[in-house]
Amino acid sequence: MATVLSVSGSPSATSRTARLLRHLDARLTAQGHEVIPLDVRTIPAEALLGADFRHPAIVEATELFARADGVVIGTPVYKAAYSGLLKSLLDLLPQYALAGKTVLPLATGGTTAHVLAIDYALRPVLSSMGAGHIVQGWFTLDKDIAVDDDGTLTVAEGAAEALAQVVDQFSDALGRTAPLAAAGRAA
Repeated sequence: MATVLSVSGSPSATSRTARLLRHLDARLTAQGHEVIPLDVRTIPAEALLGADFRHPAIVEATELFARADGVVIGTPVYKAAYSGLLKSLLDLLPQYALAGKTVLPLATGGTTAHVLAIDYALRPVLSSMGAGHIVQGWFTLDKDIAVDDDGTLTVAEGAAEALAQVVDQFSDALGRTAPLAAAGRAA
């Protein structure tokens, strides 16, 4: 199947966004995809903020994007936009780092006032980076994501169903585009 890069743009070590992504990664893995998680917060700040394109962590992240057939981008919403941490990474990637790739944008936030952040803030950036196909994204309210003391993640029923649907659509789209992406990398 396809190789999926699952990117968390959350700066928090206890991030609901990152936990939600890892939860969805398991679904993609069960569908036969190879999933590679990337928490942007683990990239050294001096490399991101200093725009050090040659820093080994930036080089590695760039290579992960190049290797992927599909990319899941998850971000908390702050001030009606995706995180600055995610922006720092996206700014350091090649202009067409998403060329030919299927992309699933996901966002989390505290209020439905930010539900359009995916379409008005994140989607245009992903498109400008050459994404071959941006599937329907999904915004999940923080209150619909619960983390138990043992680290188990629970997603509220309605949100869980919607997330399963967008992940399955992404997986289906990968099945159609992965051979094309692989051919593009070989060229």
